[in-house]
Amino acid sequence: EFGAVGDGKTLNTLAFQNAVFYLKSFGDKGGAQLYVPPGRWLTGSFNLTSHLTLFLEKDAVILASQDPSHWEVVDPLPSYGRGIDLPGKRYMSLINGYKLYDVVVTGDNGTIDGQGLLWWDRFNSHSLKYSRPHLVEFVSSKNVIVSNLTFLNAPAYTIHSVYCSHVYIHKVTANTSPESPYTIGIVPDSSDNVCIQDSSINMGYDAISLKSGWDEYGISYSRPTANVQIRNVDLRGASGSSISFGSEMSGGISDVEVRDARIHNSFSGIALRTTKGRGGYMKEIDVSNIHMVNVGTAFLANGSFGTHPDSGFDPNAYPLVSHIRLHDIVGENISVAGDFFGTKEFPFTSVLLSNISLSMNNNDSDDSWRCSYVDGSSESVVPEPCPELKISFESFYGRAEAL
Repeated sequence: EFGAVGDGKTLNTLAFQNAVFYLKSFGDKGGAQLYVPPGRWLTGSFNLTSHLTLFLEKDAVILASQDPSHWEVVDPLPSYGRGIDLPGKRYMSLINGYKLYDVVVTGDNGTIDGQGLLWWDRFNSHSLKYSRPHLVEFVSSKNVIVSNLTFLNAPAYTIHSVYCSHVYIHKVTANTSPESPYTIGIVPDSSDNVCIQDSSINMGYDAISLKSGWDEYGISYSRPTANVQIRNVDLRGASGSSISFGSEMSGGISDVEVRDARIHNSFSGIALRTTKGRGGYMKEIDVSNIHMVNVGTAFLANGSFGTHPDSGFDPNAYPLVSHIRLHDIVGENISVAGDFFGTKEFPFTSVLLSNISLSMNNNDSDDSWRCSYVDGSSESVVPEPCPELKISFESFYGRAEAL
């Protein structure tokens, strides 16, 4: 209807843009649907509009152009002050939503393919002109649903919700090559009331990563990620973590529940990352009913992780990491049970471990847990955790009440 050709070769950016522009007029009439039929629809970046459903039929594939000139260049996010890869501007996501309401991206298991190899090669060869684009990004939007789709080969992040409220992501599959550099699946970023469930995510770096801004920019923007539920997911973060928090967390991350997750073939299972200069906090995080297989480090908490956007960060802006609960977790073929490395300036506090059984792939039990500048309690944990985490629940809670 808008002149698009689904041959995988014809560029359809203008057709998508014209279709969205036409459907925008139906926003105050109950909304509209942009239907993508079977075919291979090549396009550059385009914007969605409010009260719109983008629906991909079975065997419909939206293909991202591999010509960078087909991707719009936009300003960096204010909570980051620069792109994720380079100082300055960034390429806009393939499918973009800015200040939208009531948007659905769904289908009958259609596919959105970022064809990210070009971007990965340019990242590895240090030949990017601007920071890599994401596959789908919503900025300052509310009531967003992404469901029943397959996402492939994102240049950087697959689904990025930043400054958003009420985001529901379910029944999605997201895959990239295990060798793809710093590709991340779903990234709730300075967003609240987010639910991710019933999904399979296999990434080169992190499968799911919660963020909230970078150093002085995130501190100034001051929008946390909060009230996040992650449940019934199958995850692989090949060179990173299946579920990570930070390291860009300067706006704060809190009130997160993760349960019923299968984690496999990942460098680490659950990771909390931060460093001095971040400020912010990671607190009130509850992780339970997890099954890990073939994981390097089951639990990683590192207070000296990550870089800075520029020299303007405050080295005395220390993050708070506290009230982290990990329980009802089973692991097979695990190399390291846990690395908890706080710092003298900001030790990690109130880390609670219970009902954890990890089958290690080595016999060196002395090296199963490595800890510094952390305190917490444990109950029914195998292998036995480090002394800093061996306080009994009764003693720990009694001490907390006394304090």
